Formats: sequence, structure tokens, C-alpha cells
Amino acid sequence: MGYAGGTRPRRPTYESIGDHTEVFQVDFDPELISYEALLERFWASHDPTSPPWSTQYRNLILVADAEQRRVAVASRARQAEKLGKQVLTPLEDLTTFTRAEDYHQKFVLRQYKDVLADLRRTHPGEAFVDTTAAARLNAYLSGYGEAERLEADLERFALSDGAADTVRRRFTGRKAMRCGN
Repeated sequence: MGYAGGTRPRRPTYESIGDHTEVFQVDFDPELISYEALLERFWASHDPTSPPWSTQYRNLILVADAEQRRVAVASRARQAEKLGKQVLTPLEDLTTFTRAEDYHQKFVLRQYKDVLADLRRTHPGEAFVDTTAAARLNAYLSGYGEAERLEADLERFALSDGAADTVRRRFTGRKAMRCGN
């Protein structure tokens, strides 16, 4: 989680974000998932035909190089054709990424003290926000992720029974809310 896409200030913060956008950076292995597949997930996660209501919270693709730009432009064109509408999601060059303040990292996970305590117990000395476990737990607690993977992940992350139950309940409840059930 961080800030990018803007021109000022040099070190944006939540209180002085300027013209930056809140973003998350995806580090990926192209042997496991293609950039095109990531873009397909991105398009499915928002309505690219709606105009943004602010620069801070807009949908945005930041490209790292000419090849990513080429793939993103083609992907955006396919999306527009598929929807039959103009896609308003901008593409910009990634110039800098500023990591957001600690309190912005894994925000939902931080609300569940039992899960957070278990994660810190199983990952001592590590910056927990940078772990796969923290990313997956934050997603599950937000109602995202694959139900088929949940139990295997809970076992792998070695959570206590109470913390694992918290994750299961929140995942199921929030997923149902998102789906309108």
C-alpha cells in the first residue's frame, strides 16, 4: 500500500497526498501469472467506465516499461470493446512508489488483534506487512480470496483455533455481504 502517480509533494502522506493516488504495488512472477492475467483481474475489480470522484481514490494502471504499456493499452481496448463504452481508467508511467504509513498497511488485519497477535508470533522479527500470510489474511478478513484455499492457508499460517475461527467467520460474513446474500 502506498502512493504513486502524482507530481507533488515529494514524500506524500495520507495528510498531504497532493495529486498522488493511493495504490498497491504488485510484485509477480511471470512464470506463475502473466501481466495480462493480472490486468483481467484488475478490470473485473471495478467499473472502468465510471469517472473517478477524486485523484486520491481513482482506479489507475501504472506501467513500469514500454512492454507493460503495450499490453495494458491492448487490454484496455479489449475492455472497451467488451463493454461497448469508453474506458476511463488511465494508464500512466510509474515514476515513484512511496510506501504508505504503517497504520495504512493491512488495515483490516490490524482490526483483529487475535489474528494479528498470532501472525506476529509465527513471523517474529519479520515486517509482517510484507508476508504472504498477512496479505492473504487481510484479504480473507475483507471477504476476498478463494474459499477452497482458506483452510489450507489457516493450517499453513499456524493460527490458534480462536484466530482461525475469527478469519472463517469474517470471510464468510463479508463475502456474503459483497455478493448480496
